[in-house]
Amino acid sequence: MTDPARVIALLWRTAPPPRRGPSRGLTVDGVVEAATRLADTGGLEPLTMRALAGALGVAPMTLYTYVPGKAELVDLLVDHAFLTMDRGGSAGPGWRERVQAVMEENRALYRAHPWIGAVDPGRPVLGPGTTAKYEHELGAFGGCGLSDVDRDAALTFVLDFVAASARAEARSDPAGDEAWWAAAGPALAEVLDPSSYPLATRVGTAAGEAQRSARHPDAAWAFGTARVLDGLAALIDR
Repeated sequence: MTDPARVIALLWRTAPPPRRGPSRGLTVDGVVEAATRLADTGGLEPLTMRALAGALGVAPMTLYTYVPGKAELVDLLVDHAFLTMDRGGSAGPGWRERVQAVMEENRALYRAHPWIGAVDPGRPVLGPGTTAKYEHELGAFGGCGLSDVDRDAALTFVLDFVAASARAEARSDPAGDEAWWAAAGPALAEVLDPSSYPLATRVGTAAGEAQRSARHPDAAWAFGTARVLDGLAALIDR
């Protein structure tokens, strides 16, 4: 288990500099930027402290004087991604426009850094990036008449949808799905009696023809976004 106080000091850059053997020119920010490049390329699994040390050209033990371990490193990566993400599009006049902009900003974040979808969301990363992101996104619900608790819950509802959509999109392969269905369709037709499954046959055929796969990320995103906003409207506009 990581030490929360030590992690917070590391996130806010209030931790004292290493006392032993610091590498000249190496900083926590430099470590985070290098680790982000590795994670963006290969994901979190191959991002080991040894691999990162090699990319930085230092010994692994030197790296540990800056970041205690991989768990702390991942917290730093998440907070850095949140700190540097685009927040320029959520100043619309209406709450729907503002909340939709927050959703699009977060979708872009997951697309730029797909590894974020693999991070356990159990505990928040209590750094400046996370705090700035939370402050900004809560502002999208300004003027909606929500209590503080409901405002937090509404934002969580929105971000949970974005996270689920991003994880599904990361697993999707529209081109591969089309090829798979081209092979699976004829085989299924030989064993499936449409009269036994009329609803599944009709709806599945219509959806497949419209999306050219069983699930299309953009279609699912557009439908889900509209439903999330409609659901919030039932709370806000009542």
